[in-house]
Amino acid sequence: MSRPSQPKLTTADHNGVSVIQSQAHAAASSSSLPAAVAGLQQVPQLVPANPSAGGGKALPPSKMKKPHADKDSEEYRQRRERNNLAVKKSRMRSKQKAMDTQQRVNELKEENERLEAKIKLLSKELSVLKDLFLEHAHNLADNAQPPAGAEGSSPAPNNASTNGQ
Repeated sequence: MSRPSQPKLTTADHNGVSVIQSQAHAAASSSSLPAAVAGLQQVPQLVPANPSAGGGKALPPSKMKKPHADKDSEEYRQRRERNNLAVKKSRMRSKQKAMDTQQRVNELKEENERLEAKIKLLSKELSVLKDLFLEHAHNLADNAQPPAGAEGSSPAPNNASTNGQ
């Protein structure tokens, strides 16, 4: 079941899209084809007016060309004024954000310096306490060692009293 090649009519649309319709579209309404087949043939095909520009994708509304308002018109003046206000507002927000960020950086630097000073102080305190502990442990070890000849097999006298506590 092969379809005969049919010539196509092209009409350009104002949105940069061409609508291609086959001649079968006109003939389908007068022929005795089933309604489903005729309906399929009536669907227009959309192709870009400039094949190298679009790649088959439709432009979003923001990118479509809008009719230019005359630079002397009231509408143009109002749009420019609104745009200028929006630009000023955006720049003020940007500057405020930069100032807030800089303030936060300064606060964090101060906190970092404070914490580093605290680390230094705590490290010194730890070192002093370690030295005191080692000195005390060394003194206890020196005092707790019995003479070499008196060590015998008798248990220490304090074992019974410490177990009862």
